[in-house]
Amino acid sequence: MTTTNTLKTVALLGLLSAILIVGGQALAGRSGMYIGLFFAVAMNFGSYFFSEKIALSTYNAQPVTPTENPEVYARVQPLVANLCQRMGLPMPKLWLIPDESPNAFATGRNPSHSSVAFTVGILKLMDNRELEGVVAHELGHVLNRDILTSSIAATIAAAITQLSYMAMFFGGGSRDDEDRGGGLAGLLMLILGPIAATFIQLAISRTREYSADATSAKYTGDPNELISGLQKLDTWSQRIPMDATPATAHLFIIKPFSSGGLTSLFSTHPSTADRIARLRAMR
Repeated sequence: MTTTNTLKTVALLGLLSAILIVGGQALAGRSGMYIGLFFAVAMNFGSYFFSEKIALSTYNAQPVTPTENPEVYARVQPLVANLCQRMGLPMPKLWLIPDESPNAFATGRNPSHSSVAFTVGILKLMDNRELEGVVAHELGHVLNRDILTSSIAATIAAAITQLSYMAMFFGGGSRDDEDRGGGLAGLLMLILGPIAATFIQLAISRTREYSADATSAKYTGDPNELISGLQKLDTWSQRIPMDATPATAHLFIIKPFSSGGLTSLFSTHPSTADRIARLRAMR
């Protein structure tokens, strides 16, 4: 299943790149496409290298060490260390988020620069078996380098949106110049390009969640751990919603705020029911 998710991610990234290349040239020509890509890379460069600090500071995360939050450290450090040994990962930094809504996330640009954060609520809600399933999911994101994948997707999607803005405010190219965009193709790209890019970027995010779930089941050896954890999270995160920013929602193991109707089409996470169904199929 992990291989299937990886292939799906590659295919979605390829489709996103195709929209940038074909649609970008239709909008603003090759030179415009390069300019849009440059601005997108510049915007997302800082996000990739500083995403860890940004996410942790956003939620006032506190270090979990033998001297800071020692009770939490005594509980979670053995779970994390054991799983890191199984996965061949270096030990991440541990953090505590002072929020009663149950949730957790992993961040960092690579396995050597990674962090795992837990809310106060998830530590109260879950037993060690369920917590192990959650930790394995988060370490799965680190192992699969999902922060890098998400950053690449965000950069390409931002480039497409940037091109649309450029075409809207400065106009597209002329049909007389084959190196520039314009015409009906440019108009379609202007309207549909950013929407398609957003849908594909979110589809990549949902696919990476499935992969992290599968990684959890693989390294814990028991999908039931994460199944039980997800069931609790689905119930209690809605009862105690988290005051989270949409920009960081994709980091959490479960979407920190509920959504329904049309907004569910723009979700960073698959439905919990679908995730549990896939895990049950792995038993």
